Amino acid sequence: MITVGIDIGSITAKCVVLEDTRILGYKISRVKPNLEVTAKEILAETLSFVGLKREDVGRIVATGYGRNMVDFADKKITEISCHAAGACFLISNAGTVIDIGGQDSKVIAVENGKVLDFVMNDKCAAGTGRFIEVMAAALNLRIEDVGSLAVKATKKLKISSTCTVFAETEVVSYISSGEKVENIVAGVCDAIAGRIIAMANRVGIRREVVLTGGVAKNLGVKRAIEERLGFPVIVPEEPQIAGALGAAVLGQKA
Repeated sequence: MITVGIDIGSITAKCVVLEDTRILGYKISRVKPNLEVTAKEILAETLSFVGLKREDVGRIVATGYGRNMVDFADKKITEISCHAAGACFLISNAGTVIDIGGQDSKVIAVENGKVLDFVMNDKCAAGTGRFIEVMAAALNLRIEDVGSLAVKATKKLKISSTCTVFAETEVVSYISSGEKVENIVAGVCDAIAGRIIAMANRVGIRREVVLTGGVAKNLGVKRAIEERLGFPVIVPEEPQIAGALGAAVLGQKA
């Protein structure tokens, strides 16, 4: 059976087409103000990309922040269940899923694709992609350059505040003091890692640890998390599609 998973996040929309256990294709796009339009457009784009029509699809499952706006979905499933299913589809021996998105972050303890426990931060920008975005703007950097700069650092400058606004003030202070940009962004990445590991400790860290979400592409954050854990984490080839993929996987079982 062909199923489609649509993940409408706060910043990006993801759509995955799955035939049994084979990923036929996927698309990632920026979310528009109208979430319903966003969902319809990314579905049409993804089906066109894989050469299918709407009538070829057996089931559509929606997840994510905007899942309730996907009125044409056959089923709507929470992000936690979908991210767990998607990560375990990609990495079968996953024990912990760390998902860092644009506006939230979550740590999920999993076993054989099932959720054992989870903790989620969707109230504060600290520990999310938004935190990196704010700090990059303060440093006049492109957000995609933060990770590559961080891995060149000779030291990590401590960002002690847990509030994004106050952390930005610390960054500005470091700039004024003449600190190297790479050392500042290394501190930013380590600050995120510290918040994520604190969350992970609440549910218990089980190997293998899989890192998903847009921030998983940030080499600085990945390295900082690994240094705090003391062992490598696994980043799938396309870490942003885990939620949409999980929705499609669960659609096969519905």
